[in-house]
Amino acid sequence: MTPRQPAVYIMASGERGTLYIGVTGNFKLRVWEHRDGMVEGFTKRYSVKRLLWFEFQPDFPLAIAREKQLKKWNRAWKLELIEGSNPGWRDRWDELL
Repeated sequence: MTPRQPAVYIMASGERGTLYIGVTGNFKLRVWEHRDGMVEGFTKRYSVKRLLWFEFQPDFPLAIAREKQLKKWNRAWKLELIEGSNPGWRDRWDELL
């Protein structure tokens, strides 16, 4: 069995659009599911399909803590985080392939 690598990620519906913050142990699969509209709920309803930012964590407690931290941030701080590593708001999905 392959060890799962926890990741925290931010996706959006478009440039400066609706944001979604998530955490997962199977990053590529989960992002693909969001992009393909397979995840019922918020991301499907708001067509959140663009991967903008992500970071890997050493374990799940740290990943979950980071996700909760980011969810408490105001929108301006989230936009700064995204634009710090992705100023053009490009979809980073291709980096995973």
